[in-house]
Amino acid sequence: MTDYGFDVKKETANVVKWIQDFFKENGKGCNAVLGISGGKDSSVAAALCVKALGKDRVFGVLMPDNTQSDIDVSYDLCRFLDIKYTVINIGEAKNAIIKQLDNPSNQTVINIAPRIRMATVYAVSQSMNGRVVNTCNLSEDWVGYSTRYGDAAGDFSPLSHFTVQEVKAIGKELGLSDKFTEKTPSDGLCGKTDEDNLGFTYKELDEYIRTGHIENLEHKKLIDAKYKANRFKLELMPAYENDIKVKACQ
Repeated sequence: MTDYGFDVKKETANVVKWIQDFFKENGKGCNAVLGISGGKDSSVAAALCVKALGKDRVFGVLMPDNTQSDIDVSYDLCRFLDIKYTVINIGEAKNAIIKQLDNPSNQTVINIAPRIRMATVYAVSQSMNGRVVNTCNLSEDWVGYSTRYGDAAGDFSPLSHFTVQEVKAIGKELGLSDKFTEKTPSDGLCGKTDEDNLGFTYKELDEYIRTGHIENLEHKKLIDAKYKANRFKLELMPAYENDIKVKACQ
């Protein structure tokens, strides 16, 4: 147990039960379908679903963008968990969209791939009686390091209230090796690590989130600014409410 009360055994058991309850209420007999990148989040999310539902109800979707240098880790995870999977290359689809855009920004180009990937996962899921697993964690969400309607989408999210360090701990509790939990985090899109892009480490961010303590005040300003700028991603889409009554199902 950590100083702030994180009990990995308790939380792992609780989230496994939560997944089971979700499927009882929102898809009894359905399958959990998720993109497999080989990173810690998709690895731990897949392992949790296998623990909760059994390997026969978990299906992985590997989605290289033309080529993917570390795709062997994704294959290894699927073999380790003994889950079925498919490989769908998104390269042609992404390039076709980019060619038709008029002067897209660099960030626009970067975000096309995760949005195509999520559309692909939903296509697979809908074709096999599935529910899509969101694999985001609290640390990334806190600073907006996710693509809205891309990797930030899904039908249920087992990891979104756990920090990076906590996700790693859950993975180890489930028997995942360092190959899956300690792989250098990267979006696989721009050629940089997550921490290079963010300007601070996840360990530093996680401590700040859980304890409120951070030594580097410049990093605190950066984290706070990112949180404020991206907070809308964590909220439901605002919808105008009128005063016209709804009488159905009353």
